[in-house]
Amino acid sequence: MTDAATAVPPPAVKPAGPFSAWEIGLALRYLRAKRKEGGVALIAIISFVGIMLAVAVLISVMSIMAGFRSELLGRMLSFNGHMYVQGPVLTSPDRDAALKRISDVPGVVSVSPLTESPAMFRAGGQMTGGVVRGVRPQDLASTKFVYDSLTPEMRAAFGRGEYGGDNILIGKALADQMGLSVGSALSIYSPTGADSAFGNLGGLEKTYRIGGIFSSGTADYDRAFIFMPLEQAQLFFGKEGVWDVIEMKVAEPDQVETLLTPVQKAAGAGSIVTDWRNRLAAFWGALKVERVAMSIILGLVVAIAAMNIISGIVMLVKNKTRDIAILRTVGASPSSILRIFFVSGAAIGIGGTIAGLVLGLLFCLNIGAIQHFIEGLLGVQLFNADVYMLDAIPALVDPWDVTWVAVFSFFMSCLASLPPSWNASRIDPVEALRFE
Repeated sequence: MTDAATAVPPPAVKPAGPFSAWEIGLALRYLRAKRKEGGVALIAIISFVGIMLAVAVLISVMSIMAGFRSELLGRMLSFNGHMYVQGPVLTSPDRDAALKRISDVPGVVSVSPLTESPAMFRAGGQMTGGVVRGVRPQDLASTKFVYDSLTPEMRAAFGRGEYGGDNILIGKALADQMGLSVGSALSIYSPTGADSAFGNLGGLEKTYRIGGIFSSGTADYDRAFIFMPLEQAQLFFGKEGVWDVIEMKVAEPDQVETLLTPVQKAAGAGSIVTDWRNRLAAFWGALKVERVAMSIILGLVVAIAAMNIISGIVMLVKNKTRDIAILRTVGASPSSILRIFFVSGAAIGIGGTIAGLVLGLLFCLNIGAIQHFIEGLLGVQLFNADVYMLDAIPALVDPWDVTWVAVFSFFMSCLASLPPSWNASRIDPVEALRFE
């Protein structure tokens, strides 16, 4: 028996699987174009920069909108409360006991009886309208942004004296508008007034001393609301012994619906329990619609930026037609050719997405410093509290938003890479080499 007959055949070479090292390596090599193929590199760079900027803008805008929504809603809820009780309990002899029962409901943080009355404010020849809110001095701390903006002296002076004293609290925007400061006098005109033996007097006016100036961070509230001790407000507006509403703050405002039934039982039969979703329904709905609309519009910007990948891959395929034919001749399958050019396009998208994520996150995390730098450089106020209701640009990075943007950008990049890659896989090697 000859040696040839006894020779062991060489082991079969296992074919490389999809997205193997040689396919990925060749795809990335094609992106590093030579000087004569500079057009491909230029379009690849343009595609990369376009996707990067689109992703960064989308993340920045969505984060600013989320921050604006969260900050504004937080301040509004801090100022207005999370839940409200109205009905017979407000005039019931058992209302103090009901107040205790409501405060004992798990999840309720604070309970505050209050009154709210429209009034006119006059000082220094100027007059404007607003709302006088009567609160107990011990309940003032439940309005966090207002309470935190007051000095210890202002907090101590509120409610001191007979019938709660004559010290009132006004907002900074109202003080600036009317040229007032702590210690100034402010006349308040009530269109109703107190009841007497001769009927409702109406048209009462009284001058109060400004005991403190608060800043809730929301200019509209600072301009429209004045805080007055509850007993003084009841006396001046003819509501002695009357509460307009019981306001509550809860630990989880987003889960407020779970407390409706327990609070209803604690308040007693006939009580009407509402929450912030009823009072702020129009505002909250508008914010959600705006968020969806802006996400769609800016998502289209990412899609348009990703379409530039098509131009780059089409030119790359045209320049590499000879290489495609040679690869097909030596055994590369059409699917391998498709994957090579698909990876080239996807790499541009992945790189642009990652760079855009980094740029967008850096912008959002340093937005305060950027705002102050630009304001100092230009000498202008970029974020006017009188217009935007807040005094600084807020930004809240939501991990779900970042994930959605990254996935969408990667998906659009892959989608844009498919058509030219599919055309590359269908090139006939014989036709491609005929004129070489």
